Amino acid sequence: MKYHNMEDCINDLEQHGHLIRVKEQVDPNLEMAAIHMKVHEAKGPALLFENVKGSRFKAVSNLFGTVERSKFMFRDTLEGVQRVMSVRDDPMKALKTPLKHIRTGLAAWQALPKQKSISLPVSAQEIQISDLPLIKHWPMDGGAFVTLPQVYSEDPDKPGIMNSNLGMYRVQLSGNDYEMNKEIGLHYQIHRGIGIHQAKAVKKGEPLKVSIFIGGPPAHTLSAVMPLPEGLSEMTFAGLLAGRRFRYSYKDGYCISNDADFVITGEIYPGETKPEGPFGDHLGYYSLTHEFPLMRVHKVYAKPNAIWPFTVVGRPPQEDTAFGDLIHEITGDAIKQEIPGVKEVHAVDAAGVHPLLFAIGSERYTPYTDVKQPTELLTIANRILGTGQLSLAKYLFITAEDKQPLDTHREVEFLTYILERMDLQRDIHFYTHTTIDTLDYSGTGLNSGSKVVMAAYGDKIRDLCREVPEALRDVRGYENPQLIMPGVVSIQTSAFTSYEHTAQEMKEFAAALQERGGLESCPMIIVCDDSSFMSASLSNFLWATFTRSNPSHDMYGVNSSYAHKHWGCDQVIIDARVKPHQAPPLVPDPSVEKGIERFFAKGASLESIKL
Repeated sequence: MKYHNMEDCINDLEQHGHLIRVKEQVDPNLEMAAIHMKVHEAKGPALLFENVKGSRFKAVSNLFGTVERSKFMFRDTLEGVQRVMSVRDDPMKALKTPLKHIRTGLAAWQALPKQKSISLPVSAQEIQISDLPLIKHWPMDGGAFVTLPQVYSEDPDKPGIMNSNLGMYRVQLSGNDYEMNKEIGLHYQIHRGIGIHQAKAVKKGEPLKVSIFIGGPPAHTLSAVMPLPEGLSEMTFAGLLAGRRFRYSYKDGYCISNDADFVITGEIYPGETKPEGPFGDHLGYYSLTHEFPLMRVHKVYAKPNAIWPFTVVGRPPQEDTAFGDLIHEITGDAIKQEIPGVKEVHAVDAAGVHPLLFAIGSERYTPYTDVKQPTELLTIANRILGTGQLSLAKYLFITAEDKQPLDTHREVEFLTYILERMDLQRDIHFYTHTTIDTLDYSGTGLNSGSKVVMAAYGDKIRDLCREVPEALRDVRGYENPQLIMPGVVSIQTSAFTSYEHTAQEMKEFAAALQERGGLESCPMIIVCDDSSFMSASLSNFLWATFTRSNPSHDMYGVNSSYAHKHWGCDQVIIDARVKPHQAPPLVPDPSVEKGIERFFAKGASLESIKL
């Protein structure tokens, strides 16, 4: 099915039982987001909200809620896209078997953007920001946000659609100091293409023209988040995935997506910022208020019967989890071509994606020696942490296959394999005073923190504990030790106060454990506020540990020491307590949760959803 617009997609999903219409009036202030999260958690269908309070426009969510539904939407184009991506990663394939790749080349040519000069459906009516469904997702959010925008900008030095960037950067429509209908906030993070364009515009002393497309064929939305190979534009990919060329025009000097449901145009002026946020984000916490570019609104357009797509961002898994799975399916082995020696890199969704990476590399440097230890793995680790958005990671666990196959998505087995083999005095490598994810508040400031590589290769050197070691019981000031997984134990203590106090506290704790001994089978100890929560599920462990710690500041060790500036220990201690400088976690409003029960009651639109 090749969708020309959002309506085509919605009708197709509804005909095949993948969409439910919500006919009751629903409040965009917290209610719509709360309903979405309930339905997504139940692995339910897409939702079309037909009666949004305060707006004449309908809204749709959970389109990409499952990989199966995404594959259904792209069932006629997905295979062709994968062929093109494969050839783009390895052009020699097309040269070696040209007949086999004729369809691939034809598909790529047909995907090139197509400029139109005729009247655009989306410009049929000019509206205002206040006419839109102003959806607020979490109680402490700074206002209403666009959560599925396609933010378009062009290179000021080389204008034109083939030198453009299409990205998904959150857009704040209301709240804070923004003047309604005249100003909106544009939040983009480091390693984003629009930043290059704005830097060039600032150098010229000119404003950067920006167009924000919302809606249109779902392929256009997905294109805004795709990590594409160098030289393949998002606009070409959008046409490729949609099975229909991206159609665009220019109006008042702004690029307009002909098939979008809404378009917001405006300019970012050099040096103009305003406070943006807070906003409930994908790490499971609020990203706080910071200065980000201010966009002065030029015009806002909406096509007849326009439909507003949205999603909700929060602690994984959410809809963006399925986004990530689909992206992995499309890109396939792209990372292997980009980083020689890499077999697999897994950005762990349960930990908020960016904080934690699991990787499988290769060990080919010294096949002539019997001594097995990480060598090539460390080179590969540097490449991983220097590549695109992978560079935002804080923790990288990396190994190579030796006598058994490994799968980074089998998290417990993968971590067990590493912990059984890692020499903690040798195999821990820190990077300090460096960049981390903008949304991660565990570091020393915005975008600022540290990284650590934990590498392992060779024969098994320890058996991991399968129950809490006696040495961790009845430690003064520490209680309720709980086994999380083999070799990893959580233990709770009093709340974090300051790093000065904690340094002494952890020194005394490590000394007490060293004196007790008996921890050879427990290489990792997690100090936390609530060890029952930490150990209740693997998801809790991965989320709380790696979103609440900064390696350089929160890693300690039993029998730790420095040798020629290299730090090592016998057991790693990670302080995963909540710190005062960290952002608050996302907590739903109980009254809203109670209020939305009416939508799931007998006779209501969502009565078929099993919560």
